[in-house]
Amino acid sequence: MRLGFDGKRVFHNTTGLGNYARDVLRILAAHAPGHELVAYNPSRGRVPFALTGALREARPRGLFRLWPGLWRQVGLAGALARDGIEVFHGLSGELPVGLARSGVPGVVTVHDLIFERFPAWYGAADRRIYRWKAQAAVRAARVVVAISEQTAGDLVHFYGVPRERIRVVYQGCHQVFRRPQPPQRLAAVAARLGVAPGFVLQVGTIEPRKNLLLTARAVASRPGVTLVAVGRPTAYAGEVLAFARTAGLGERLRLLRGVSSEDLAALYQLAGVAVYPSRFEGFGIPIVEALVSGTPVVTTRGGVFPEAGGPGSCYVDPDDADGLREALRSILSDPERRGAMRLAGLAFAERFDEAAIAAGLLAVYAAALGEGLGAAADAR
Repeated sequence: MRLGFDGKRVFHNTTGLGNYARDVLRILAAHAPGHELVAYNPSRGRVPFALTGALREARPRGLFRLWPGLWRQVGLAGALARDGIEVFHGLSGELPVGLARSGVPGVVTVHDLIFERFPAWYGAADRRIYRWKAQAAVRAARVVVAISEQTAGDLVHFYGVPRERIRVVYQGCHQVFRRPQPPQRLAAVAARLGVAPGFVLQVGTIEPRKNLLLTARAVASRPGVTLVAVGRPTAYAGEVLAFARTAGLGERLRLLRGVSSEDLAALYQLAGVAVYPSRFEGFGIPIVEALVSGTPVVTTRGGVFPEAGGPGSCYVDPDDADGLREALRSILSDPERRGAMRLAGLAFAERFDEAAIAAGLLAVYAAALGEGLGAAADAR
């Protein structure tokens, strides 16, 4: 097949949606080499991404070069038809206007509908924009990819998308997290970042939904335990730092940003436990990164989190600092439990294997072409 992809996030976004888009293309290039992959990028990107094998980039032509955003929205459908694209995949909840009229079947990935489930977390204008884009995309798509059963259920509940039009294809994570780091590199990263092995690690944007303050409260009463948080700070980071100053956490709280994937992989392997007490997610990729790194996970009870963490992880209520404190005490003080959680996590993470993800995506594209629309299996 000749497959087209919305490449904006691939070349312009360094975080979640960009990582997902790059991983889809990288996984397909590695595990489905017989297909041509074209990433449609509206303008010169700022994120390096290797175009290898059958993967290539396409940009606006003619006058659309002056209005790249307009090209992505209304000019792209015509370009897809001219280029002989057989299926187009919108990787971040959007599809171009006029795609159905172009005759090119559309697939769209919906990562979450958090703005529908928790509208108070978003401004009114943002909610309207997100809703308009999401509803337009799921109407236009022949097949909707949900990254979890949680998101699949939300698509049915909020937008009435028939379940048979939805395919669950889980996210993977970059291979760097699966590779054991040599001891000398782990020591070098620890020294450079100023951390000692065995810390509590939390990864994700430092915002209220990710709930770092709960982890800080749990760690504050654990003398000698350090909390390392990796992510882009928001105003909420000031609230966490203020608590740390008054609760005696002080120097035991480290906030890091701009950490490379290679250094983040080392941090997972240096950590004693990874914590992800988010209140709600469409999936929760830091959980998978921790599992494939062999790091025990404590995350939120309910929602999507058991779907990502599996039976070997530990689950707590997102408002229960005492419960999290006890979970951390038990895990950090018990090498046998850490070892058992490590093995269970690695086994569960096999469902996020790249070959399985590639097979799931190819089944989606076949379904979009009408080849077994009602029968394509979820990749899980």
